[in-house]
Amino acid sequence: MNSISNRWAKPIALLAVLGLVASCALPRSGPSKSQIFAGSVQNDGDAFVVAVNDRVTRATAVVPALGFSDGFKSASRLTSDTIRPGDVLGLTIWENVDDGLLSGEASNSTPLEEVQVDSDGFIFVPYAGRVRASGSTPNQLRQEITAKLEEQTPDPQVEVRRLAGDGATVSVTGSVGAQGVFPIERPTRTLSAMLAQAGGIIIEPEIAQVTVIRGRHKGKIWYQDLFQHPELDVALRGGDRILVEEDDRTFTALGATQSQARVPFETQDLSALEAIAQIGGLVSSASDPTGVFVLRNEPAEIAGQVLGRNDLQGAQRMVYVLNLTEPNGLFLARDFVIRDEDTLYVTEAPYAQWTKAISLISGGLTPFANVKTLAGS
Repeated sequence: MNSISNRWAKPIALLAVLGLVASCALPRSGPSKSQIFAGSVQNDGDAFVVAVNDRVTRATAVVPALGFSDGFKSASRLTSDTIRPGDVLGLTIWENVDDGLLSGEASNSTPLEEVQVDSDGFIFVPYAGRVRASGSTPNQLRQEITAKLEEQTPDPQVEVRRLAGDGATVSVTGSVGAQGVFPIERPTRTLSAMLAQAGGIIIEPEIAQVTVIRGRHKGKIWYQDLFQHPELDVALRGGDRILVEEDDRTFTALGATQSQARVPFETQDLSALEAIAQIGGLVSSASDPTGVFVLRNEPAEIAGQVLGRNDLQGAQRMVYVLNLTEPNGLFLARDFVIRDEDTLYVTEAPYAQWTKAISLISGGLTPFANVKTLAGS
């Protein structure tokens, strides 16, 4: 029995030594957990390494703030009667005399067809001059023209008709069913109604963002907020530009994960646990669940709250550590928010390096077969 033990002792020791030596030089997907800790500020490095706890999750739970300004939300809905620049009007003027200013002997009415409201909001009416039409209803404009003509012809009667208009339109582009220019009409005076008119969105609602550009002002919201917050369903104005696009935030996944890539967000609020699941989860034979790291440049204000300091200047390099094997580890990973341009890095388990070393030594045979070979049996 002793001879058998002695017979196996040297090969096993040889394998152990070779494995340890080989593991020191074997390639890996990135730094080990100990190397990351060695580069911390606490060890004269250049990054703060912080273990995630409930306080850290609260301090770092920052998500993009989207919304419309009060100028957008307070705008009233346009009525169908409001005249705007670009509209085309039809006017008919009756005069209570046989030979009036505008009418002839054969008729006491004078039609003025296709009178366009200019870019400043005015129209020209003979003998009434330049009259402001924009912002008025047809009835208000009728009264104003009547008042101006009364000074020159007795008891004029004026009819104002709205024929068409290109001033009350908005453009809708991006990820919608039908891009184009659409008029603001009775059913499409609000943002949600206009998006429906454009065929709705053709991307996942969870990550759809809607931008409205009005002159020099711009507002952006999540598409789903249109239905959760009615005040964001703003009234439209002629010339508004509406853009629907996907959320462009991404994070980078590296290390011992199922995939290494730049990964787009699939939800508005992405947690570390969801990010791991989104890339296929950890690799059971290679990942170290005690070495899940999130790397980011943290604004000084947030970094100060995390570290309990008020002397930080500028963005700080932060490395947040998640240990999924702890009793509270999965809950912390569920609550820790991933942000745009974060790097999610998972270290390799020590066993993975040992397996690589054994595979290198064995040359494709199983460790037990090689032990047997080395033993000379």
